[in-house]
Amino acid sequence: MSEGEARSESIGTVVVAGAANLAIAVAKLVAGLISGSAAMLSEAAHSVADTTTEVLLYLALRRGARPADIRHPFGYGKESYVWAFLAALFTFVAGAGFAITHGVTTILVHQHSGHYLASYVVLVVSFAIESVSLARAVRQVRNESRRWRTTPHRFLRLTADTTVKAVFLEDSAALVGLLIAAVGVGLSHLTGSELWDGLASIAIGLLLLAVAVTLAQSNLSLLVGRAVPERLHREIEWELAGLETVHRVDTLLTMQLGPDEILVAAKVDFYDDATGADIEATADEAERRLTTRYPEIGFVFLDPTRSMPGSNGRRARRTQHQDGEPSAGPGTP
Repeated sequence: MSEGEARSESIGTVVVAGAANLAIAVAKLVAGLISGSAAMLSEAAHSVADTTTEVLLYLALRRGARPADIRHPFGYGKESYVWAFLAALFTFVAGAGFAITHGVTTILVHQHSGHYLASYVVLVVSFAIESVSLARAVRQVRNESRRWRTTPHRFLRLTADTTVKAVFLEDSAALVGLLIAAVGVGLSHLTGSELWDGLASIAIGLLLLAVAVTLAQSNLSLLVGRAVPERLHREIEWELAGLETVHRVDTLLTMQLGPDEILVAAKVDFYDDATGADIEATADEAERRLTTRYPEIGFVFLDPTRSMPGSNGRRARRTQHQDGEPSAGPGTP
């Protein structure tokens, strides 16, 4: 899957999730007003927060994909994390804040719930719609994890594409929230006590709080400037160390510039007999190898450096005799 295809799939996942959340939010709000259920109103706030989040994630994808220019030579990839961070904050304030405070109010005031049938119908329909949205997010996560040759769990934990992570976590939280709301409404219906309804509302708020904090931390880390995962870092180092004129990679620095943009910078110790032309050719070869294997790598910078003190000197490359047998150069054991 190419970068463009991955980005298009992310946009499609966000649009599907946003449309589903908007329809569900209206249905939950109507059911909550009819029944007076705190859990249903909290779920309505949950869906409103998710809908707003999808709008912000859509902006993140669009604005973060803008090409580089003179003022932003590395592109606008990090702007996507700004919008995704704002989305996490909105979930924290609007979703979790409303659900928790409304749940506490319901427990203290003991507001009576009215008709329960509307709540049950909306919960069932909402669960079906959210399942469709989550299924699309799961499919994308599996596709991306296969592309990176890792597990879905590891991909979600380490991915720099926080929009995919946000949709997956929010849809998963939505399904769990619906189950919590169903339990709360059902127990209140059976016992006649609004305590369960209020507790369900608080539980939904805490669930949203956990999702918001997880996403905020992930986006903040990427805004500050996060390196690529350790396994990818090692693979990049192996690729550079395997180049013909490279003796050793002294320092390797990487940074996620955006969901699909990586910067690679390395201090490289070249063999003593490497000429300026050799070093130029090696730099071109390094960029070709890395960008071919990892299309997300957009920038590769190599800085020739002297050998480290105490490293027994820098070795020359092996040369070939006329008969084809390798001959060790000076300093080679």
